[in-house]
Amino acid sequence: MPESLPPPLRPNALRYVRDIWHRFNLSRFVGALVLTAFSFAVGVVGFMWIEKFTFVDAFYMTMITVSTVGFGELHPLSPAGRLFVSFYIFFNLLMLAYLLSVLTTYIFDGGLQTMFSMLRNDQAIRGYAGHVIVCGFGRNGRKAYHELRASGADVVVVEQNEALLKEDADSTGQAIPAVFGDATLDETLRAAGVVRARALITALPKDADNVFVALTARELSPDITIIARASLKSSETKLLRAGADSVVMPDEIGGSHMANLITRPEVIRFLDMISGLGPNKLRLEELRSEELRPEWRGRSIRELDIRSRTGATVIGLKHQVGGFTVSPAADLVPDLGDVLLFLGTDAQITSLLDQFRQVG
Repeated sequence: MPESLPPPLRPNALRYVRDIWHRFNLSRFVGALVLTAFSFAVGVVGFMWIEKFTFVDAFYMTMITVSTVGFGELHPLSPAGRLFVSFYIFFNLLMLAYLLSVLTTYIFDGGLQTMFSMLRNDQAIRGYAGHVIVCGFGRNGRKAYHELRASGADVVVVEQNEALLKEDADSTGQAIPAVFGDATLDETLRAAGVVRARALITALPKDADNVFVALTARELSPDITIIARASLKSSETKLLRAGADSVVMPDEIGGSHMANLITRPEVIRFLDMISGLGPNKLRLEELRSEELRPEWRGRSIRELDIRSRTGATVIGLKHQVGGFTVSPAADLVPDLGDVLLFLGTDAQITSLLDQFRQVG
């Protein structure tokens, strides 16, 4: 039977190789290796053509000339051979200086360490599933990242400016799983695992870029949840049309928040407590009816007795068929697919999840 040919590289493997090439700036390193190989080839061919050496003798003369070890010549050189060796030695000195500069950059300036760090980071990202992708690590993106990490979610950041992430990693002491590149490109989002992610937040400075990210992410992963940032009111419709599930306008929210601090200050202070901004932090949590332990399913809110058991409060119920019920009645029994909403301190919510959520 004829020997089977090895399978060709898959498109995603080709994309990964191309991404590695650009991110690690391997063109200089590979160029230095190609230049070295060219120098060897010139030496072997030159000695074989000018001095009529055999391949083995030509290869040996090339090695001792390039390495400048100073061994003697195998055979006396002709005048043309001496002229060739003179120029060949000068050329190799320049080539060796360039090769050493490239190697120094990769070894002593942290390039090699950065390369291995990125490879480990990429390996970790390929193991993620059900994670959240945050595009842009500005003020909004950084805040979203830390809030998601505080809630226990796996997060991958997509950012072009490595200095932003390095500054944050140095201040927190924790490495940030990140893909460095343009978030509007398919390859970058694929590297961040958009196909396996459950949600994506695009917080880039330009609304047009956020539109492109939403459009690309929706095409690559139709079921992903997309939250987009917008600066202009006119961009909201475009982002929703591009595939965003929700659009957040930080400037508008900030102005409304400042106005409400004057007209409804205590309401805003309570909301600050819920959002974790106030001194006495509260926590909102949700639990689907199918996530309840088997012994708690099919029971009414009165029978669950959340308040007495944990201290947390049931503040709402999201029905599977649509719509919310605020402060649901005690006799209401959650149906399959309904989501219960709770409010309490961290300790109360932790107790709630320990007692009522099914493990695994």
